[in-house]
Amino acid sequence: MSRLVVLGGGESGVGSAVLAKVKGYDVFLSDMGKISENYVAMLNKWEIPFEQGCHSEELILNADEVVKSPGIPATAPMVKKILAEGINVISEIEFAGRYDTAKKVCITGSNGKTTTTSLIYHLLEQAGLNVGLGGNIGKSYAFQVATEQHDIYVLELSSFQLDNVYDFKADIAIITNITPHHLDRYDYKMENYVKSKFRITRNMSSEDCFIFCSDDDITVRHLDQIVMKAQKLPFTQKEEVKQGAFVKDDRMIVRYKEEECDMYLQELALGGKHNVYNSMAAAIAAKAMHIDNEVIRNGLATFQAVEHRLEKVLSIKDVLYINDSKATNVDAAWYALECQTRPVVWIVGGTDKGNDYSSLIPLAKEKVKGMICMGLDNKKLHDSFEGVVPEIHDVTSAKDAVNLASQIAKSGDVVLLSPCCASFDLFKNYEDRGRQFKEAVRNL
Repeated sequence: MSRLVVLGGGESGVGSAVLAKVKGYDVFLSDMGKISENYVAMLNKWEIPFEQGCHSEELILNADEVVKSPGIPATAPMVKKILAEGINVISEIEFAGRYDTAKKVCITGSNGKTTTTSLIYHLLEQAGLNVGLGGNIGKSYAFQVATEQHDIYVLELSSFQLDNVYDFKADIAIITNITPHHLDRYDYKMENYVKSKFRITRNMSSEDCFIFCSDDDITVRHLDQIVMKAQKLPFTQKEEVKQGAFVKDDRMIVRYKEEECDMYLQELALGGKHNVYNSMAAAIAAKAMHIDNEVIRNGLATFQAVEHRLEKVLSIKDVLYINDSKATNVDAAWYALECQTRPVVWIVGGTDKGNDYSSLIPLAKEKVKGMICMGLDNKKLHDSFEGVVPEIHDVTSAKDAVNLASQIAKSGDVVLLSPCCASFDLFKNYEDRGRQFKEAVRNL
């Protein structure tokens, strides 16, 4: 019996452990931190031995193979010891892919991947297909492979999840865009991060499709340097393309092989230039899956925004409150500001990841009437935006931020939570931040 050790007891790790159990491995799970109660209950239910709060070398270094959760860096001491022993380290995605014969639509990118993934899932579901949603979103892919049966998976894959894939293959791969992000995990080298994203295209054949943004210089530059067998399908807002998607006048046009599908931009459920890109990527994937034009148009028109991504919460006294807590970097916040057409009270701040705010200054000057910094250390935000935004305030809770915003905002304004930063100084994660914001809005 082959011994498989899983490092990390979150969604990804526990899903991998369940799949290993189902497939007859001698499986053990180890987490340096505390495993949440729901995952402990799941491990007990499946009778999977585990430890938390430590890594026992004698129980780990006897593994034939290790599945590493994406949040654990390759530089972690235990991972270094495992590699020094010559033990193979893989990701949940690689492991689950071995036991999955379904078609796979895989999406990565620095921004827009959650929305694009959710859009594609929505379109395929609307078409009546038996489809699973997983990866960086929803239920663990490995857990679904262990316990469910889908014909197609739509998988959102972060660079961390792609770092340890080797034989895994996507049938349709999408890179939404690439901007500097998480560089601390990649020796502060952009090139390493780009290569990590492009691992999504590994093992693809001429039967497969690679969908990418041809307006994104970093993606195109790397694409020019590599050999790829898959059919390349660009999406662009700058020119017309023979195959792929483009914007002409006020319509989005999608071409795949001999077929064409078009739709008025104003009919798209999601507003903003960046969401036109996301909708184009999703529409190309749907056409490549032979989805009917009517289903694509209807799906793109009826889609509900992802929670914490430009999510409209409530309108109170004609002030619209928007939860964009998932905007943890400068680019995401840029998109959020870019698509606002009303004066903005902007709630921003948190744990700074080495942000350069200069690209936000023109938008802030044009659209932001007041800024509320919700973080423990807001000095950099003050330095960047003083003299640009008429008023800047500091708070240390979502409740105080919302109460203050409601005093600054006038009828016809937007209160936008688009923090631009990680959430760990005041919140458990970006979901916790978003939910506290929504609760505060509902309590106004």
